[in-house]
Amino acid sequence: MNRVACIVLLLVASSALLSQDIGYKSAANAEQNKTLLLRDFHPKSMLHAQEHPIERAKFPVFDVHQHVNDAMGIEDHMPPAELVARMDKLNIKTIVILTGMWGEKLQHVIDEMVNPYPGRFLVFAQIDWSKINDPNFSQEMVLQLDDAVRRGARGLKVLKDLGLGVKDKSGKFITVDDPRLDPIWEECGRLGIPVSIHVTDPEAFFSPTDGNNERYEELTEHPDWSFYGPQFPSKQEILEARNRVFARHPHTTFVALHMGNWPENLDYVGEVLDKYPNTYVEFGAREAELGRQPRRARKFFLDYQDRIMFGTDNGPEEGMYQNYFRWLETGDEYFDYWGYPGQGRWKIYGMELPDTVLEKVYHGNADRLFAQLPKLAAH
Repeated sequence: MNRVACIVLLLVASSALLSQDIGYKSAANAEQNKTLLLRDFHPKSMLHAQEHPIERAKFPVFDVHQHVNDAMGIEDHMPPAELVARMDKLNIKTIVILTGMWGEKLQHVIDEMVNPYPGRFLVFAQIDWSKINDPNFSQEMVLQLDDAVRRGARGLKVLKDLGLGVKDKSGKFITVDDPRLDPIWEECGRLGIPVSIHVTDPEAFFSPTDGNNERYEELTEHPDWSFYGPQFPSKQEILEARNRVFARHPHTTFVALHMGNWPENLDYVGEVLDKYPNTYVEFGAREAELGRQPRRARKFFLDYQDRIMFGTDNGPEEGMYQNYFRWLETGDEYFDYWGYPGQGRWKIYGMELPDTVLEKVYHGNADRLFAQLPKLAAH
């Protein structure tokens, strides 16, 4: 073999070693190689998107859905003075502590949070379900509510255990429209205090916890949050019962928490607001649901700008509030909602609300809702 031929063979061999065929079909063993556990899957976005961090809210904020330093211990306790300093830094003027319970437990929250910091905190009372089988349950709860208001409570909070957890001695779930509750709703209207009501949960919680469930990880971590099966009423049944309560008590103001308890279906929420003028909504812990549908959500906020209030339902961390501010104030694209990926593996987009709408959502609507509170001082 001559010298030229040797050089050609060496070049061909080198080229073969250095090259790699680029194909256009899936590898034969592609499916078998997909073995990465979901808990270990944390993809980093390659999207070069603009970021506009918001350190402080553009307008004062009235957070109508918090549990910090409440009577149930839902969130870790935080020194009140430290919390107020954080609120001042973030431009949060008032926080509503929803889970205040009743009696001495309620009084403790009032003494620790409300009285020392006038105007910065409001606290709501709750219903004592342990007395549901008492023959005078309705009257007992009305008296308990009156006592709570005398102590300083400024609203009533209903947790999702109504409709999904509370049962009477017969073993049946207490429905949201149970007539034993009517005197309570009516008394709230007479007192002029709102009812913040949470019934049902995300739509996925009423579906099987399987590979088709977009909240699979969340439900696997919290199996007691699954309400799928014949032992539970459907989401629609519970909401229909709630709506009957709205209709029966037109002089009572209801705040349908978590964006009307169906943020995945804003058309439905709009219909509820249209039909029941005595209702408001807030978006506590539903930034993830709303942020993934920015065009539809923005239209909803514009259409119902006088009926939506700011709420978080998260511990009062600076980062949490700043994440919410960014979602409401900027047009940023494809960023993490607070707590990602806890509620689902998707990103959110900012709505860049107009100032006129933003100010109503941040505090204007809540200011109007609670405008009647001074008259309660003499109750």
